[in-house]
Amino acid sequence: MSFAIAIDGPAAAGKGTIGRAVAARFGLAHLDTGLLYRAVGRKVLDGADPVAAAQGLVAADLEADGLRTAEAGQAASRVAAIPEVRAALVDFQRAFARRAGGAVLDGRDIGTVICPDAEAKLFVTASAEVRAHRRWLELREAGSTASYDAVLADVRERDARDTERSDAPLKPAADALVLDTSDLSIDEAVAHAVAAVEKAGAPGAG
Repeated sequence: MSFAIAIDGPAAAGKGTIGRAVAARFGLAHLDTGLLYRAVGRKVLDGADPVAAAQGLVAADLEADGLRTAEAGQAASRVAAIPEVRAALVDFQRAFARRAGGAVLDGRDIGTVICPDAEAKLFVTASAEVRAHRRWLELREAGSTASYDAVLADVRERDARDTERSDAPLKPAADALVLDTSDLSIDEAVAHAVAAVEKAGAPGAG
């Protein structure tokens, strides 16, 4: 049987961490769909046409160097606003969502567009300031010298672009559990998510 878990939310809210933990807890496959857009964005930074890059994306592209940089994140947000790019990646994501054995997908439009019939839906969020601080710490550990103020400006810019785009804007699905992680530890946030997925009847729950 298939059991899809859709986890959406803005940048640095914790959806990737939660997605990986939930997938491990229930023995499901996990896809960070943002990585698809980062891979396309990386190709665009290298001079590729965004639509052609999306249409020609292969699994190996998800292993490319530099996909987690701030530059790749900004490029991903820009290409994600292009309807033709999103269309090119939809089938890949939908097939993953309905793979045998179940799957967890995290992104921006999983519960609203990619898999609106997912058995469990979460919308993970946090204040822009909290998310910027988390991202700043990550970048600093990676050797970046970016200031907190610059990272906060980047987060707010991405939020505006993601929520205001005409095609598949970032928003909670009507039936999604909204999980604000601003004041939660990672363990607490994961526990809330696991409880919600168990309530939805995930395989292996209980």
